[in-house]
Amino acid sequence: MGVLVIFGIIAAIAVLYVLVGFTIIQQSETKVVERLGKYNRTLTSGINFILPIIDQARSVYSRIERNGPNGTVVVTRLSDKIDLREQVYDFPKQSVITKDNVTTTINALLYFQIVDPVKAVYEIDNLPNAIEKLTQTTLRNVIGELELDETLTSRDTINSKLRAVLDDATNKWGVKVNRVELQDITPPESVRRSMEQQMQAERERRAKVLEARGRKEAMILQSEGEKESQINQAEAERQTQILRAQGEADARILQATAEAEAIRKVADAIASTKTDPATYMLVNRYIETLKEVASGQDTKVVYLPYESSNMMSALGALTNLVKKD
Repeated sequence: MGVLVIFGIIAAIAVLYVLVGFTIIQQSETKVVERLGKYNRTLTSGINFILPIIDQARSVYSRIERNGPNGTVVVTRLSDKIDLREQVYDFPKQSVITKDNVTTTINALLYFQIVDPVKAVYEIDNLPNAIEKLTQTTLRNVIGELELDETLTSRDTINSKLRAVLDDATNKWGVKVNRVELQDITPPESVRRSMEQQMQAERERRAKVLEARGRKEAMILQSEGEKESQINQAEAERQTQILRAQGEADARILQATAEAEAIRKVADAIASTKTDPATYMLVNRYIETLKEVASGQDTKVVYLPYESSNMMSALGALTNLVKKD
């Protein structure tokens, strides 16, 4: 009876020992197992079995954020689980000095991931604290090589330099630094006031430049409009003169045509006589001229041309022509 009891106790201890040895690892987590104080293996996600008392998971420091009465509080604790996901550390603000001796407050964000749990456990004692101190010192070194203007305008350059330096330094810790972001860059109050005044002056200068450019463009448009108006007016006057000249030319052509037709009819009428048509036309011109000379109200003297005898003979011929008709 006593043997059975002992055997039952041993069996119960064995079952309990086996059950205690089973451990479940969550996805994206792992544990570093030591056997009798020496590294044995790294557990993967899922069900794993370790030998209690003989095998033991190595505890490491981890950093967590908790909401406290005064805001978010960062707490560092020991845990046997290693998180393999990408983590972000929001470091507190720190004062750095630029190349031109301006004290600036900067807040940085670090995105990293543990890629080798064994190195993260055995190559560094307190990984979160080491990453924080390394980030702070590297940030001081990088900012110390730049002036304030470069610091404010070259965030991408600073982020790239920080990421490269931190990634190289943390490689032996089994850590991969993915990104570094400068969240806030706060210069001193006096510098901020000077920057605001400079920005205000720059805005006013740009406004004046834009205003002057607008006036110049308006003047250009106005001059172009006046030029186009003058061109249109000159073109209209030219067309008017062309039309007037064409009208006068047509009138002269019609007048000449009418006179030619009249001469032709007179020539046909006197063709049977011996009177010269040119003489007939000349007599008509003489008569018209004499009418114009004698038509004045104050005319007391009438001047006859020197060849008045010829004109009289022409009038006699014209009279004979009328009598024959």
